[in-house]
Amino acid sequence: MWMVAIGCVLSLLKLAEFGPVARWDWWLVLSPFAVAAIWWYIADTTGYTQRKAMERDAKRTEDRRMHQLKALGLETFDKKFKGRRPPG
Repeated sequence: MWMVAIGCVLSLLKLAEFGPVARWDWWLVLSPFAVAAIWWYIADTTGYTQRKAMERDAKRTEDRRMHQLKALGLETFDKKFKGRRPPG
């Protein structure tokens, strides 16, 4: 995402002919977009994107569970056993 933002800023600077970016070639100005596309391809191919989405979902589920335990007054259970079930 950062590369897309950098590419947008560089493109605007090039179009406005502002600063040293005005003298750069277009391929250099547009190269952050290519880097972002390559990154997205690699992230999708290796499963990084899906893994991060699953981690976000698991964290959201755990946060919701903790909120519900706290609403029931059972947060001391989780503090004592650190999210695990008590033995026995």
